[in-house]
Amino acid sequence: MLKQLGLSENDERVYWSLLTDPDLGVADLATELVLTEGEVRLALEHLGELTLLRSSRDTPGRLRPVSPEYGLRILLAHQEAELEERRREIAASRVSVQQMVEQYSDLRRKNTQLEIEQIVGLDAVQARMEEIIHDAQTDCRSAVPGGPVAQEVLTAARPLDEALFHRGIHQRVLYQEAVRASPHTVEYGRWMIDNGAEVRTFPVLPPRMLIVDSSTALVPSAPDAPALGAVCVRAPGIVSALIALFEQTWQLATPLAEPDAPDSSGGLSPTERALLSMLARGMTDEAAAKRLGVSLRTVRRRMDELMARLNAHSRFEAGLKAGKRGWLE
Repeated sequence: MLKQLGLSENDERVYWSLLTDPDLGVADLATELVLTEGEVRLALEHLGELTLLRSSRDTPGRLRPVSPEYGLRILLAHQEAELEERRREIAASRVSVQQMVEQYSDLRRKNTQLEIEQIVGLDAVQARMEEIIHDAQTDCRSAVPGGPVAQEVLTAARPLDEALFHRGIHQRVLYQEAVRASPHTVEYGRWMIDNGAEVRTFPVLPPRMLIVDSSTALVPSAPDAPALGAVCVRAPGIVSALIALFEQTWQLATPLAEPDAPDSSGGLSPTERALLSMLARGMTDEAAAKRLGVSLRTVRRRMDELMARLNAHSRFEAGLKAGKRGWLE
C-alpha cells in the first residue's frame, strides 16, 4: 500500500507492528512477522532513513515509530518535491530536444544546398530517397533497371508511391522489358497507371535514377555495387544531362499497357534487336543477360531462336546475316 512512498512490504509490516506495540525488539518482531533478524534490522534501518523511526528520549538506544500523520505526510511531501524536480528536468530536456531538432534541420538545409552530396550506406540512401520524395512538388521520374522487381521491394515502395499520388505528384517510371514476364511487377505497374502514373518498358535502361522536380537527382555511386551508396545531385548541368538520357529512353519505350510490339526490322522485338546488337559488339551472354535484366538461360534460348530464323550455323554467321538484313542497330 505504501510502496509508492518508498516502503517495501517488510518495511510496512515492521512499521505497523511498532505502531501497534512500540516496545517490540528485533527478536520479537522477527518472531511475530516470521522474518529473520537480519531482515528486521534492514527494515528498521530503512525506516530510520525515511524518518519514520527516531531515537527514544525515554529509553536511549531504542527506536520509536513516528506517527503516520506526521511521518507519512513528510514522505508524501518529499515525493511531491521529487516529482516537481522531475517535471523541471523533463521541461529542460524538451528544450534540449527542440534545440537538437532545429540544429538538425539547419544541417539538413545546408546539406540540401550542396550541388553534389555523397551518401554512404543503404540505410542512409533509403532515408535520403524518402526525404527527396517527401519534398517533391510537381513530378518524379525514375528508371528501374535490373529486370523484375522483388515483391518485398514493391511492398516497401508502395507507401511512398501512395504518398506521391495523394499529393498529386506526376510520376513516370521506366522498367526493363523483362518485367513483362513478372506478374507481380506488371500488377504493380498497372496499379500505378490506375493512380495516374505513366509506366513504360524498354529492353536496355540507363543506370538506376530518381529525378524529382527536374532539379534533384539520386543515382548510385556504382551501378554494380549499390552497397557503396549513392550521389544526390543538384548541379543543373548534370541534372539536365540525366533528364535528357531519361527522355531519350522514354521516347523509345513502350507503355506497359501495350504489348511488346515488334519493330520494322524483320519482326524483331525490341529485346531481340538489343540482344543482337550486344552480341555483335562482342558482349558475353552473361553480360547481355545482366544488361537486359533476364536470365542467362533466356539469353541463350532467344539467341538459338534468332539463329534458327536466320538459318545461321554460328553466331558469327548470324551476325553477318543480321547485318545484311538491317537488324543491327
